[in-house]
Amino acid sequence: MALPSPSAAPVGGNPVARQLTPVTRFFTLLCGWWLLGYSLLVCADLVARRYFGVSLQGTDEIGGYTLAGLCAFGFAHTLLVRRHTRIDLFLQRLPAWPRAVAHVLAAIIIAAFAGFVAARGWAEVADSIDFMSVSTSPLQVPLWIPQGVWFAGLALFGLMATLLALHATTLLLRGRVREVNAWYGPPTVDEEIAAETGKAVLR
Repeated sequence: MALPSPSAAPVGGNPVARQLTPVTRFFTLLCGWWLLGYSLLVCADLVARRYFGVSLQGTDEIGGYTLAGLCAFGFAHTLLVRRHTRIDLFLQRLPAWPRAVAHVLAAIIIAAFAGFVAARGWAEVADSIDFMSVSTSPLQVPLWIPQGVWFAGLALFGLMATLLALHATTLLLRGRVREVNAWYGPPTVDEEIAAETGKAVLR
């Protein structure tokens, strides 16, 4: 799963998104450094196998943990920069009010989903702690460690989604339809270009 560029700031001047951006940016960059380190580990394993006939045990296992952790933390940043896939074929044809209601409903649904996923993630971590589960590999990793990292990413996703859903709902109840559509709708082409070039588009 590709992470959006950390330079892609939430567009539209959303104050909640601006406050949350440093948190997700930190974890996104941390995941990037981890992925770089894992890539070097894989290269070292390939060289060791090719020229020395030995293998660094567990690189494939660590790769699985890496994928799970990167995806979990990537969910929050992707949500914040509005990059989760949306089908908006008919959405943009709706009047302002129904379109704003649809955006708020989408925010509430993804917040509920994120909360459910985080709760199930914690259940997995708790089971691993209770049963003292370890991986069936030469590394014998206590599973609560990689699962804990995975759960932290899911919990961050749930927190971000909840805060954004509350903000979107508050704006709608106050009749601030323009802000809802600008801050919680799919990004426009101009906003996507601005995000890639590191320039914010304020609406």
